[in-house]
Amino acid sequence: MYQSETTVRVRYGETDQMGYVYYGFYAMYYEVARVESLRQLGVTYSEIETMGIIMPVLENKSKYLAPARYDEVLKIVTTIREKPVLRIKFEYEIYNEADKLIHIGETLLVFVDKQTNRPRKPPVEMENVLAPFFS
Repeated sequence: MYQSETTVRVRYGETDQMGYVYYGFYAMYYEVARVESLRQLGVTYSEIETMGIIMPVLENKSKYLAPARYDEVLKIVTTIREKPVLRIKFEYEIYNEADKLIHIGETLLVFVDKQTNRPRKPPVEMENVLAPFFS
């Protein structure tokens, strides 16, 4: 299992009239956490794309437990529980500044060859950096 943490500060434009984060922005927070999670592993999205692989989202799930508010710093814990084969699932837990769990979610992505537009295995470089977490 691999786990990472990142933070985001809620910007004013991400909130609604009640001062709560608008529900659509959680998918953006997932993306920030996912990209930073891979960067912390030592592989970036741009490097993966340079290798000829894209990673479209197949599923996006969210469960709202409590609102996030303007100017809060949110901690996002990203977990990969299973070694990726053709797909990779990221799980997210979002905590507010009081360290209260306020949101859980997940995204399922597929590795796709840019040339053939067909599913494929993750790049060897990604498999190598993930290997110690799944041995």
